[in-house]
Amino acid sequence: MMGAAVTQNDVTTLALRAEPMAAQDVLRLAVEKFGPKVALSSSFGAEDMVLIDMLTRIDSKARIFTLDTGRLPQETYNVIDATRQRYGATIDVFFPQAETVQSMVAEHGVNLFYHSVENRKLCCGVRKMEPLRRALSGLEAWITGLRRDQSVTRTDVHKVEWDVANKMVKVNPLAEWSREDVWKYIRDHNVPYNALHDRGYSSIGCGPCTRAVQPGEHERAGRWWWEHPETKECGLHVSSPESKVESPKSRV
Repeated sequence: MMGAAVTQNDVTTLALRAEPMAAQDVLRLAVEKFGPKVALSSSFGAEDMVLIDMLTRIDSKARIFTLDTGRLPQETYNVIDATRQRYGATIDVFFPQAETVQSMVAEHGVNLFYHSVENRKLCCGVRKMEPLRRALSGLEAWITGLRRDQSVTRTDVHKVEWDVANKMVKVNPLAEWSREDVWKYIRDHNVPYNALHDRGYSSIGCGPCTRAVQPGEHERAGRWWWEHPETKECGLHVSSPESKVESPKSRV
């Protein structure tokens, strides 16, 4: 069920407007529609750095938040600091609840995620999902760097859609971009990026759950590499039929 501030018609109208738009225009639309009630969720990967560069050009005071799981690589912290310095951005950092982490580790071990998909999802729930709920509190929409060609779990992503799990609008301005598009923008605009990308890490998450991608592998092959592709989501971006709205292409 929609929140009082946003109706199904609002989402459908926004989605239809956004689908043919360029990424910058989608961001501008989100800022105009939601103002301080929209925020960019950033893990400081390549796509998120593109969005930060675009968003701060539209609104220098735009809200940006990140989830510090406690297991991030040092290179991610380095690019967070570089982002603050480059854009003068205020970045809200959300951490997991310490007591919950302690309890989980005491029961399952510090590297529980290697032992089963269930354990890995438990860890993601504690370190990512609960902090995300706090980060999204009070918002009407959030912005992500999802692209359709990132993985088999993201092929149906729309530029604007209803986030069933979090009961708000989700904006994905780069939905139709390719990896090449992302890196062209970074080079053209001299955008700072995570140094791990230069070492073969095409997708970067927690340190123990991320490795470099080998030649010929898919770009997200280095995330939870011991699992099947169909399970490779942490829960932040779970899609369902209810999240989809009719797109212009579907009406042709």
